[in-house]
Amino acid sequence: MRIRATVAAVSGALALSVFVVPAAQADDSASSADIAKIAKSAAAAAAADLASGKSGFSASVDADDAPYALDATFSNVKVNKGKSIAVGTTKVVTVPVTFTLTHGADVDVTADDFVAAVELYRGTSFEESDWGWDTYQAVCTNTTSTKAACTTALELDPAMLINEDAGSWKVAGFAVAFNGQDMSDPEDISKVGVAVTDPAASSVKIQRYSKLTVNASPEPVKKGKTITVTGALTRANWDTGKYAGYTNQSVKLQFKKKGTTTYTNVKTITSGSAGALKTTVTATTDGTFRYVFAGTSTTPAVTSSGDFVDVQ
Repeated sequence: MRIRATVAAVSGALALSVFVVPAAQADDSASSADIAKIAKSAAAAAAADLASGKSGFSASVDADDAPYALDATFSNVKVNKGKSIAVGTTKVVTVPVTFTLTHGADVDVTADDFVAAVELYRGTSFEESDWGWDTYQAVCTNTTSTKAACTTALELDPAMLINEDAGSWKVAGFAVAFNGQDMSDPEDISKVGVAVTDPAASSVKIQRYSKLTVNASPEPVKKGKTITVTGALTRANWDTGKYAGYTNQSVKLQFKKKGTTTYTNVKTITSGSAGALKTTVTATTDGTFRYVFAGTSTTPAVTSSGDFVDVQ
């Protein structure tokens, strides 16, 4: 889920307010977003202590009101198998997230109150992030006494996205061991362990899903006559929940001769108002036309279907 992620640093301690669970989630557990706040506050407190010359987490002077540093580290983090995530206007997109968790032999990653998850965020760092998308709580299976393979998923709802969300997001991993403490309101915070790996992986792109159409006419056409090839390049507009033209973008027109399997470039044109595409070519032989868009950092590559023209 998307969360407003900024959490104030509290030197040597966690603000108890971060443990408050929304009423809709007020059961015996806490969501990844709630637990992320715990990890952020702990990381912020540790950073503040380090800046003042102290050690982080429970090694600080006020160790009784701070979580201890959990012996756990994230590696091999893969969000959507390392690919960008394209989101349209209506369908909720769920992608896989996997990682390796290296941990101390005394850390029980299979405990019901052990939580490991990944967050995509924007901001200076995990603890000072502005916005974040958290995965579900991961399921971890030990492969050795000190390593676990973990799987989870990230859900992106276009209703929660705005256009400025398109682009790169940083990746952090966080783990919290509650060790029998209430997950929504720990009585003894010093018994709670927190580990943060930031960055945990290379940045991940969330992109506005794109569409591309083509229409070549007239059909059929006399050899030597003009063929007009039109189309449109559009992409998801998360602000309106509709698709809108992607203007001023380079798009290639390609042609595949009848009886062959390979497309060749004909020319490159620029999308106009409402993403409109229009160009002309001379009819020479039967074949199929299509448009190809290479993509940008905010919009994925897309290829139109083909439109066959019979040249007589």
